[in-house]
Amino acid sequence: MKKRIVMVLLISVLAGILLTGCIPGDDSYSANDPANFLSGVWHGWIAPISLIISLFNHDIQIYEPINTGWWYDFGFYIAIISGFGGISLSRKKRKSRD
Repeated sequence: MKKRIVMVLLISVLAGILLTGCIPGDDSYSANDPANFLSGVWHGWIAPISLIISLFNHDIQIYEPINTGWWYDFGFYIAIISGFGGISLSRKKRKSRD
């Protein structure tokens, strides 16, 4: 039982470190190397984690201002929408009771 708790805690800490490896606002992007489409997708997926961290660290942001423009925005918004279940190619209709 104690081993299981330690393993879950260790895995949670490692997952948190991996998820926040390239968080927006951490000075990993420059004018010569701006955030691109894939960075936008990644930042969209980790936006809830970025929001929580930004409450305690004012240097961290949800959105990377040094980006490639439209492509970064497209990746970011697609990840935000799909990450929260907004994109659905088919929806189930409720069966009405007639």
